[in-house]
Amino acid sequence: MRKAQTMLLPFMAIALLAVTGCQRHSHDETYYLISNNLKLTYWQTAVEGFNKAAAEYHVQAKVVGPDTYDPQAELTELQHAIAAKPAGILISVADATLFQSEINAGIDAGIPIITMDSDAPHSHRLFFIGTNNLQAGRLGGQRVVNKLPNGKGNVVFFSMPGQPNLDDRFKGYQEVFADHPGIKTVEVVDIKGQSTAAFDRAQQFMTQTGDKKIDAFICLEASAGKEVAAVLKNDNSNRLLVAMDVDPDTLNLIKSGVIDATIAQKPYTMGYIGLKALDQVFHDGLKTFSSDYSVDTFSPFPVFIDTGTAVVDKVNVDLFSNSAAAAQK
Repeated sequence: MRKAQTMLLPFMAIALLAVTGCQRHSHDETYYLISNNLKLTYWQTAVEGFNKAAAEYHVQAKVVGPDTYDPQAELTELQHAIAAKPAGILISVADATLFQSEINAGIDAGIPIITMDSDAPHSHRLFFIGTNNLQAGRLGGQRVVNKLPNGKGNVVFFSMPGQPNLDDRFKGYQEVFADHPGIKTVEVVDIKGQSTAAFDRAQQFMTQTGDKKIDAFICLEASAGKEVAAVLKNDNSNRLLVAMDVDPDTLNLIKSGVIDATIAQKPYTMGYIGLKALDQVFHDGLKTFSSDYSVDTFSPFPVFIDTGTAVVDKVNVDLFSNSAAAAQK
């Protein structure tokens, strides 16, 4: 009899947690996701994850930020969110220097702030959830090395210099290229958040011949890949194009052979895990925060949660297409 009672205890504990778990959260709890370029498929996917976690916890999710690339507008949204004193803030940082003092102010006010997708590593944010962007760049760099004839050629990048995640990806590429002196980076095109800028500059590059011919186009963010692909398709060119992210258009361009490969991230996971991490800090964490957990060897928080990367090409593109289709059902 005593043994039977002992065995029942774990099940009673689980049942009790199920009941009290419903009381743990309140509809008054509000969590913010803040970013730029919210119209992009990438961010719509991140929002899906964020909203899914909010629905599971029965809390309020607010998604704010500009539809275009506008760091100042995003900073204003962060200031408004901090003033609202929410349960937590998940933010993708467009400009680490610009955002640092405001993130620190939010932490000093006792608001949990976690960065996602793009970090502000010198701020007092609790930790970062997202891609190992150096590794993403290394994956892309190795792809370029393997695909260029004899590992040689002129390459150009499409990016937004100054945005931390994109800068890290560029650094990863350059680390790989350092061992291959035959690969030369001709230019880093600043698209300034305008994908059409990638189209226009790619058209100009296509006129360069001889020693100035561009052999590979590398896109460090999602929107440029499709624009450059349109230029290559119109020109019937077989030049190498490596893109970023796995929106449906990019996957279809891989299937057709215009884009050689793309580097996949997991924005849904970032949003989903991000809200749950904020919730845990809000309910179970500290009520006041240290100034810098990155140098605290007894920190209750990790420095970085890596959500993973992968190279997508013709070999495995259907797996990613099918996964996206299943998620929409």
